[in-house]
Amino acid sequence: MQRRSVLKATVAGAIAMTLANRASAQDLDDTSQATLDTVMALMGAMGSGDMDTMIALMDDDMVWQNEGDSALPWIGPWNGKDEILAFLPVFGENFQTTKWENTDVLASGDTVAIFGNMNGITTKSGKEIGDFTFALRAKVRDGKVVLWNWFEDSYAVSQAYNG
Repeated sequence: MQRRSVLKATVAGAIAMTLANRASAQDLDDTSQATLDTVMALMGAMGSGDMDTMIALMDDDMVWQNEGDSALPWIGPWNGKDEILAFLPVFGENFQTTKWENTDVLASGDTVAIFGNMNGITTKSGKEIGDFTFALRAKVRDGKVVLWNWFEDSYAVSQAYNG
């Protein structure tokens, strides 16, 4: 499946680094730990191209919101599992992650927040973006991700993308 290989190639290295930076289980209550585990499982499935696991962890009505320059083809919102699965290969074709470093991972109840630094290359221009910060807010309900709210330095990304 083409979208599996595109997604896998784009995200695999970044996800491996993300999973290495997990919060300690003793710091979290059971609900918060379950939420964190679900979010990390979805990230791991994205990184490995495991579409079956991704689909199983996504709520049918999940919202994937990428903030930023609407001229970038991966800026959302993407509403519902079908739209998200159609959008992910577009992202993979346009962005290659070269660095991913989590600096903080927080979980409370149904919400996970991850903050960090990353870098990448936009394939349209071939330009490196330069190090920039990111934040992710994800929400889980009944063991499925219902919100994936991504924030990045959209100015730097847009500048690199548009050459």
